[in-house]
Amino acid sequence: MCQHYENQQHQGCNCGETGCDCGEGCCGSGNHFQRRYQTKAEQIADLESYLSELKQEVQAVEERLADLRK
Repeated sequence: MCQHYENQQHQGCNCGETGCDCGEGCCGSGNHFQRRYQTKAEQIADLESYLSELKQEVQAVEERLADLRK
């Protein structure tokens, strides 16, 4: 394990990894500057991705309901 691993998730990292297999390219050594704000373009991209995931979830729920109603 690396030095920045803490309680099943990397400290200061939002990669979602639960181990230290993501490497330095993801969360670094833990001793560097962490951005706190996103650009407008980054916010839009993140929200569009989130919306896409939500739409897929809605579709999965609708399919499950259809199967249960058969």
